[in-house]
Amino acid sequence: MSTTAKVERHRARLRAEGLRPFQMWVPDTRTPQFAEQITRQVRKLKSDSAEREILEFTDDAANSTEGWQ
Repeated sequence: MSTTAKVERHRARLRAEGLRPFQMWVPDTRTPQFAEQITRQVRKLKSDSAEREILEFTDDAANSTEGWQ
């Protein structure tokens, strides 16, 4: 059986289960341009007071586990 036929059978089974295909494009994290862009964005946020406030809120929320089971 060819790879194409196997993929089609697999997709048919998934569709029979009520699922549908979904394709999503994401940044390629392996490129030098990605690393440069992340570095640039992080530098911009480094001295941003709103960003610091959001990070503090996030840290507080992440450490607030009282009552969790």
